[in-house]
Amino acid sequence: MNKKIKYWVDIADYDLETAKAMLQSKRYLYVGFMCHQVVEKILKAYYIKLTDTQPKFTHQLTYLTESTKLEDELSDE
Repeated sequence: MNKKIKYWVDIADYDLETAKAMLQSKRYLYVGFMCHQVVEKILKAYYIKLTDTQPKFTHQLTYLTESTKLEDELSDE
């Protein structure tokens, strides 16, 4: 696996484990925040897979889904 992709996937996995810990302790606001972080990092890994370049610095999931052409694959549901 590409080192840059592995970096994003590894920290996404770490953030997911953190979200699970926050869920166990009923810190729901942080669960939501960490889940946002997980999605963001996986989208960045996918962006690198598609383009072989680093995505711009952003936390906007909408931008990341549009730049990876995933917006057509996702629904509001």
